[in-house]
Amino acid sequence: MKSYSIQEINEILKGEIVGEIFQKITAPEQLEVANESEISFIGNKKYEKFWVTSKAAVAVVNEDISIEPGENRAFIKVKNADLAMSQVLALFAPPTPLFNIDIHPTAVIDDTAIICNGVRIGAGCYIGAKVVLGDNSTIYPNVTILDECTLGKNTVIWSGAVIRERCHIGNDCIIHPNATIGADGFGFRPDPERGLVKIPQIGNVIIGNGVEIGANTCIDRGKFSSTILGDGCKIDNLVQIGHNSKLGKFCIMAGNSGLAGSVTLGNGVIIGGSASIKDHTTIGDGAIVGAGSGVTGDIPAGKTMLGYPAVEARDALKQWAILKRMVNDSKK
Repeated sequence: MKSYSIQEINEILKGEIVGEIFQKITAPEQLEVANESEISFIGNKKYEKFWVTSKAAVAVVNEDISIEPGENRAFIKVKNADLAMSQVLALFAPPTPLFNIDIHPTAVIDDTAIICNGVRIGAGCYIGAKVVLGDNSTIYPNVTILDECTLGKNTVIWSGAVIRERCHIGNDCIIHPNATIGADGFGFRPDPERGLVKIPQIGNVIIGNGVEIGANTCIDRGKFSSTILGDGCKIDNLVQIGHNSKLGKFCIMAGNSGLAGSVTLGNGVIIGGSASIKDHTTIGDGAIVGAGSGVTGDIPAGKTMLGYPAVEARDALKQWAILKRMVNDSKK
């Protein structure tokens, strides 16, 4: 079991220790359930009230905290407790699953595939023709990577993921279990004689550096050219990204949200959980779409949108307030 003194933890966080404890810290834990040997976090003033009843020995807190740690307890004051939390979690993180051998004998690897230095490939994987796996990439068991795909350096593909042909993934990416990259886009057209005719999807998917794709997320290949995710995008579980959509850098999409085909997101766009975006829509840099919203038209840069159909947040809140007042009045 890993354990650290408060001083050892603070060497990483570079904060200010307030208070005093002598026991080793054995794990991070939520404030409400932490015990006397664990460290927790207070990232918002509204959680300060839980410190009195918490048993945590230490909390990482923001510099503006308004309470004292108390006897035999301590705070580590930092500029941003949420960011510091990520460092503490990394400190206590258990090791990733082990590879007894770098390339498992049950993996099927085409003779034309290029396997660079330090690559690890688990049991039951399939690596197709002319695939390139960059230095130190890790392919966990039962992953399929089809012909002419490329993976950058230090990229991790977790079990069950499928990377279809001609797709390209950058450096330092993480693809979580059962994600599908490069499936056909949803392209059909009605024909009076043949019913729904499938439109061939002959493009691919290009994913930049430092991108993380959640479990069971689907990113469709382009109909003509490429579906593109820019550097640093973070995509949650169960997200749908339609064909020929283009995401700028550092976009966030929360769980169950979806983009229809040919949607364009600028840099730093945030899409809340279960939000849906109509096809051929453009959302400008830094815009935010609230959870559960339905976007039916373009959104300028920096706007925050709520509701179904989505409107500017302040207008949505006014509409909801008026509706609530009308309902309450009808009950009188």
